[in-house]
Parts: sequence; C-alpha cells; structure tokens
Amino acid sequence: MIVIALALCLVVIHGTGPALAGPVRIKDLVEFDGVRSNDLLGYGLVVGLNGTGDGLRNAPFTEELMSNTLERLGVNVTGEQFRPKNVAAVLVTAELPPFARAGSRIDITVSAIGDAKSLLGGTLVMTPLNAADGQIYAVAQGTIIAGGVAAEGEAGGVIQGVPTSGTIPSGARIEREVEFDFAGMESLRLALREPDFTTAGRIERAINGAVGRPVALMMDSGTVRLDLGQMRARSPAHAIGRVENLMVDPQRKARVVVDQRSGTIVMGQDVRISRVAVSQGNLTLRIQETPLAVQPNPFARGETVVVPRTQAEIEEEPGIGLAEVPEGTSLAEVIAGLNALGVAPRDMIDILKSIKAAGALHAEFVVR
Repeated sequence: MIVIALALCLVVIHGTGPALAGPVRIKDLVEFDGVRSNDLLGYGLVVGLNGTGDGLRNAPFTEELMSNTLERLGVNVTGEQFRPKNVAAVLVTAELPPFARAGSRIDITVSAIGDAKSLLGGTLVMTPLNAADGQIYAVAQGTIIAGGVAAEGEAGGVIQGVPTSGTIPSGARIEREVEFDFAGMESLRLALREPDFTTAGRIERAINGAVGRPVALMMDSGTVRLDLGQMRARSPAHAIGRVENLMVDPQRKARVVVDQRSGTIVMGQDVRISRVAVSQGNLTLRIQETPLAVQPNPFARGETVVVPRTQAEIEEEPGIGLAEVPEGTSLAEVIAGLNALGVAPRDMIDILKSIKAAGALHAEFVVR
C-alpha cells in the first residue's frame, strides 16, 4: 500500500481595512484606449540542426517550404530527392508593442510544428510576420535559444525542458507601423482590468480632484471616460502622463482561490462566513482475501482444495464532529481551526465547497 501525504499551504492576504489593498497607481489599474499591442504570426524554416530536424516523410510541408526557399535563391530542386535531417518547419510568434516604430526590434518565439526533436543550435531563416489584417509588420531571423536539452542513444533517451521551442531576443525588425492617430483623440477611455463601480468612482474623483475640473466621468464599472479637451493639455500623451501616476485605493471582490493539485488556498481578509454548522468524517472499507489450502490426511484418498477466506471491515476515521461557526467569522480563522484539528487538505477543500454550496461563504469561490 502506498500512502501519499499532501501538505496544505494557506496564504492570507491582509489589507489595511475591509476590501482595501492600499494606494495603487492608476496606470496599474487600467488599460488606456488605443494603447495596446498587436499579435504577429509567421511560418518559417529553421536550419543548422544537428540531426534533430523534421523527418520529411512525416512532415511533407517542411520539404515544400525548403524547396520554395531554395528556388527563391536561384537553386532548382525540381524532381530532386533530398532528405536532410537538419531542417525543421516552425511557427514564429511575436507581440508588436504600442507605438512601435519602423527599424526597432522585438523578441520572438519559435515553436516546431513537425516531428523535430530539438531546435537547439538552429538558425531561423528570414521569416515575414503578419498581423490579423494579413499585412507584414516585421521580419524575423536569427539564432534560436532553445529552452531545453535532449539526448538520445540506441536504447533510450532523456529530455529536460522543452527543446522544441525557443526564443530569439530582438530577433525581428519592425518594417511597418500601425496607423493610429493617437494625437488627434478628443476623449480617452480608461478600461479597468478588474471592473468595479467603487474603484471606477474613486478613479473619477482622483482625476477630477487633481485637474480641478470635471474631466473624468465613470461610464460603467469598467470604463472611465477622460475628456482631453477639458484637460487643456498639449497632447493626449501629456494628459495620460498627468493622470497615470495618481494614487487610488482599489476595491476588491471577496475571493477564495483553491488549487486542488497542490492544496493551496488563497483568500482575502474581507472574506466572511455566516453562522453555519459543520460535521465531517470518512468511511474506509477494507477487503482482504487470504485463501487457505486444505490437504487430505496422509495415506488418504482426496485432493487438495483451496478454501476462499474473505475478511471485510468498515472503519470510520475520526473527523470533525458537529461544530458551529459563529456569525462573521473570517475564513482565515476557520482554516486555522481546521488545521489545528489535523484535517487533510482534500477534506478541507471539500468542506469549503460545502460551505459555499450552503450559501454561508460570502465570496467568489474559484477552484483550479
């Protein structure tokens, strides 16, 4: 019998008061309208691999891509049969930052799409990167830094990390800029990363108080509109620079996050439990087969017979008796009490689920 014991990790996040996380800059709470990145995607070829490339019989698209690349360079390979093992087809992904200018460089990620065993030491051939509109915004090329190591022998191998994926720092050069008239905007929307009416109202008051006039207006729980014309700033960039460092006390939802694999429970100080009674226990059923061989007496006629013997028992493990939780008790106090009673991590998570199902846990319950 193998017994696996799991330890419970409890993290309690304390604040300065109910639902307060302390002053936070507005730039850390919102996203500014128009100030966003764009995803880029490309399909390319990696060469120079040490026999760890695609098997061209299993990845015909690699052979086609290699043939097209050689033909663009003036090498005619029509009808030729070549099976190199040092090339691999890859997908190249990147993120075009906001206001990126032509000529600047960005990092890229390279991932194998065939049956290549490793991209370690490979070189990405010039690959165009397209955005969602189909236009080419960057061109990538360079030596790949793989994130793992692979070694293989005749009877087996070992792999550490993910050698079929890697990165190229500053591996792409921007060739086209995203057309966006940011300087001509008359109003700007601030989108809260975690929508909340109270936080949006505090952002509105903080901006209006700093500017001295009503330039900010809360539209909903996730949007605050900023009137750039009333701010009398030289440009929208100056207006954002004026308000993004203002400090605001954000309001957070009461939330409990449970990770069933590691037994981790993360909660806020504002999580509360109503009056509830809890009773918990486990039943263990054991069945053991011990067959007995019965033999005949000496010099007697007969055969050896195996007589089955089964032993079955039910054991009730000690658990929690009927316990009552007072009104307004914090979840941290409940967890501390369960820990003191030696409750197993899985049982503790089940108890929290049951308390939530009973409507006594006043918080958002997230299970991962």
